[in-house]
Amino acid sequence: MSDHFENEFELNDDEMHLYSRQILLDGWDIEAQEKLKLANVLIVGAGGIGCTSAELLARAGVGKITLVDTDSIEISNLQRQIAFSPKDLGRFKAEVLAKHLRNINPHIQVEYHNMRLDEHNADDLVQHQDLVLDGCDNFATRYLVNATCRKHQVALLSASAIGFEAQLFMVTADSACYECLFPKQQGNDGLRCAESGVLATTPVVIASLQAHHSLLFLGLGLTPLKQKLLLWNGLNLSQRILQFEKDANCPVCLAT
Repeated sequence: MSDHFENEFELNDDEMHLYSRQILLDGWDIEAQEKLKLANVLIVGAGGIGCTSAELLARAGVGKITLVDTDSIEISNLQRQIAFSPKDLGRFKAEVLAKHLRNINPHIQVEYHNMRLDEHNADDLVQHQDLVLDGCDNFATRYLVNATCRKHQVALLSASAIGFEAQLFMVTADSACYECLFPKQQGNDGLRCAESGVLATTPVVIASLQAHHSLLFLGLGLTPLKQKLLLWNGLNLSQRILQFEKDANCPVCLAT
């Protein structure tokens, strides 16, 4: 490895100061912080979950963040999508969020795509990532993200929020997957925020947990939610973690 390559991925003095509170942690050191700097993360959906997850990862020092979302900002988004303000109405979410992240941390790379992740671009978007965060509200996209991550053996953290409730789980190359837990052939009657509402804090809470798990995985190699479903209830502030197993007939797992 050349000296130029080594220096490119070492923390400079400004980064050492910026991330000093993390580096001081027991169990977290310069090596863990440098792993974050080397990491590539794709965030699918720049809404209530994606805005918060992306900002926390940017502040923590994840080296490259790629955003994909086709939607434009509407006034109803401002209630929970923390990267946006009234001056952003009508602009693309991914583009505005990318600018927001660059302003927060000039030491990271941020790319954005004003488009929907679909069968034509999924492979290109996913295959070179270290981790994918899914926070979209489209079930067809969720199934596609899951299948593409399994195909390319890229870890996935899938989060969702509706009303006062949220959930989070992880998929790895050798674990049960999204379709094991929610079989496509059984249909999915899940609602979207636009149909049933969501409290401003619900997506922010689960996005914070998604970002937290991302840092544990990228910096320390930990997978506390592998093959486990975290359920969070915002009315009584309860949290449950349920273990689930592979479905022997899951078409996604059988294909990989």
